[in-house]
Amino acid sequence: MARGPPDFKSGASDQFRHPGAASVSLRRMTHDVIALLAVLGVVGQVLAVALIVIGVLALFGVRGPLAAVRSWLWGYELWAAFVVAAIATGGSLFLSQVAGFVPCELCWFQRICMYPLSILTLFAAVHNDNRFARYLLPFPVIGACISIYHLLIENQVIAEPSACRIGGTGCAVKWINYFGYMTIPMLTLTAFVLLIGFLALAAADSSEPAGTLAADG
Repeated sequence: MARGPPDFKSGASDQFRHPGAASVSLRRMTHDVIALLAVLGVVGQVLAVALIVIGVLALFGVRGPLAAVRSWLWGYELWAAFVVAAIATGGSLFLSQVAGFVPCELCWFQRICMYPLSILTLFAAVHNDNRFARYLLPFPVIGACISIYHLLIENQVIAEPSACRIGGTGCAVKWINYFGYMTIPMLTLTAFVLLIGFLALAAADSSEPAGTLAADG
């Protein structure tokens, strides 16, 4: 009989452990890492909602909150984007290479949108090049659309395409499920939304000198 994915909320399943690895220690480490990613996901969602609300307020002419955020982050928008992309990339690699979760077809497309950002945002941040941010924005925008599509399939809102089963792992499989909703595509969507926010702030500041990171002489 085929068995479903493990419930790593309890850390009780070892059916996807690495061959030859100590199952107990691997289970514990996998559980701890996924729990950390889930908590970071909640924190990220709070920040993402705040950025969305601030953006909507700015569209309606209430620009005070946006000005406060830009003042607080001024010069560090790209570094914030790098931290988000690096955590997302590292978490993704851990889940596939250490925990043994098999990426589905849609996971790979989301990786294509995320992985380059962990390098490109660092390059832009080191060189203090906010103008480069506008060219990076398509990556998280496309990635977020794929994540939403993945979530709709995962929650059976739309039918799972046959292409999702080519690699042997369907796109509807919930490898993790924390807090009743925190799955891998939900974590990925959170990261993409944050990246859109930080890169948009950096792009908006591209015509202004990034004072906090500018050279003194």
